[in-house]
Amino acid sequence: MKLNLLSCDAQSPNKRAIANCIAEISTNMSSSLSNELTEILLEGDAVDIELEDKNAGSGLRALRKLSIDYQIIE
Repeated sequence: MKLNLLSCDAQSPNKRAIANCIAEISTNMSSSLSNELTEILLEGDAVDIELEDKNAGSGLRALRKLSIDYQIIE
């Protein structure tokens, strides 16, 4: 499943928690790449990631918990 992470609406977003979440739910992503994508997301640009289908439900819940708006691409 492919996602487009649009924005983070949290008042004071936890960069480490967001980066860990992205690294955990994404397919084949290193922690350094997830840190870079977190910075891009928090600057206001959209980020594309790919989720493993078996973890899609829990991954989407984790993103919602961190106040991250997303769009499902496929």
